[in-house]
Amino acid sequence: MMMSHFKKVALTALALCMIGAPVHAAEGHKYPLPDMDWSFEGPFGTYDKAALQRGFLVYKQVCSACHGMKKLYYRHLEALGYSEAQIKTIAAEYTVMDGPNDEGEMFERPARPSDKFKLPYANDKAAMYANGGALPPDMSLIVKAREGGADYVYGVLVGYTNPPEGVVLGNNQHYNKFKSGNIIAMANPLNDGQVTYEDGTPQTADQYAKDVTHFLAWAAEPEMEQRKQMGVKVLIFLAVFAMIMYAVKRKIWEDVH
Repeated sequence: MMMSHFKKVALTALALCMIGAPVHAAEGHKYPLPDMDWSFEGPFGTYDKAALQRGFLVYKQVCSACHGMKKLYYRHLEALGYSEAQIKTIAAEYTVMDGPNDEGEMFERPARPSDKFKLPYANDKAAMYANGGALPPDMSLIVKAREGGADYVYGVLVGYTNPPEGVVLGNNQHYNKFKSGNIIAMANPLNDGQVTYEDGTPQTADQYAKDVTHFLAWAAEPEMEQRKQMGVKVLIFLAVFAMIMYAVKRKIWEDVH
């Protein structure tokens, strides 16, 4: 009987965990979003470090030309499996403004692990001017900020297609079947063979989209694995505590009767 009660407690706890799972609403999307099987989904989900490194490579070589990541520092790349020396090398590829120096002047220097990711533009006005009036969104939290999460971001990256009959596109506009509203200013950013992978993973636009979405999911929620681990520990504690309380209750009422 006690085991049956434990099963009920465990199932209830698991159900509570799943209440917060994302649900894809059809509103705003002409086509249903892709239903991807991400390794980081679910109460026991984890990030794939190989995918994270490949995704960072895609961001670095493709996306970072227009999209910044204001919330990330180079030191955060340690979570992707990079060593301290590798992070220093990656950071040093960029120059950042520092100062003032002893003469009161600002100066440029190679970036350090303690620096934020370098932004592609000096300010929003410069970004809009370079992109035909459209402001490329910051990518730091985009997976959390968009309805549909990772599936939406991946869908937009693979959703470019010819517009249906009757849809007229303006200058610098493109048709994307998964984009909310279906009109997007960004041209298709990914093509087969665009980024070189050294681990043998297929170098296709679809794989690039999966990997960079994986990286962006981590960027939006880097503490996810620790949070889920703590959640599992709490649920186990509550289940054991419930069993103990049930046993105490039976003992008390047994003595009363």
